[in-house]
Amino acid sequence: MEVEPQVKKQADRLFEKAVPNLSDTMGIKFKVLHKDRIVATMPVDHRTVQPFGLLHGGASAALAETLASVGGWINLKEPDQGVVGIEINANHLRSKRTGVVTGRATPIRIGSKIHVWEIRIVDEEERLICISRCTLAVIRIRDDRD
Repeated sequence: MEVEPQVKKQADRLFEKAVPNLSDTMGIKFKVLHKDRIVATMPVDHRTVQPFGLLHGGASAALAETLASVGGWINLKEPDQGVVGIEINANHLRSKRTGVVTGRATPIRIGSKIHVWEIRIVDEEERLICISRCTLAVIRIRDDRD
């Protein structure tokens, strides 16, 4: 995984604290962690398709929100802050039955209380499968796991 040096400490903290989660279940693999770009892949298989064998729109939305949330996390300024999704939209533009999709998230706005991210999900040929926008709220958290 390619991790930008200035976010390495925050990324390490995130993955050390992470409990088993939806990303694990869906096979999401992070490839790039930069302040201004998050990239991950997700298989199109039995975990991520709907009953008719097509990539499930909810799986694409989950990938999108995961990318935005990780991007939000590594852009936080204070250790007692976290981010939570408060809005997501996703336009599903092309179907997919097998293979891998790649999600790329870039920030539109990183504010002190609100982050907005654009997420583009493409297939192996770089054809756009889904485009999404996710809004995150920055909140104060108390980590009971320490």
